[in-house]
Amino acid sequence: MADRLGEIRVADQVIAIIAAVAVEEVLDVTVRSGGLYQDLAKKLNGGAKGITVAVTEDRVIVDMRVSVRYGAQIHRVCHTLQEKVKEAVESLTGLFVEAVNVRVETIELGK
Repeated sequence: MADRLGEIRVADQVIAIIAAVAVEEVLDVTVRSGGLYQDLAKKLNGGAKGITVAVTEDRVIVDMRVSVRYGAQIHRVCHTLQEKVKEAVESLTGLFVEAVNVRVETIELGK
């Protein structure tokens, strides 16, 4: 983002954290861990597990790996998740969210 005062950049890991907080607002879904090496990389870089972000100019693409509670309507939960993440990232950063890609990797039984 550039204006007449200078350039503003929002780090990918900041956007990932914003997305992770938005996930907490959606019932029946949790973000999946990325495995040992990805989790270690995220801890070192300050990002969020199960969420990757790509920023090009003023456009953002968020990729998420999630788990959905058994019995929940997966398409509805994921659509709500996409809307919440898009809204949060756009309102807090001023960047345009081009896509929120959601990959359902597991179903959670019980709770």
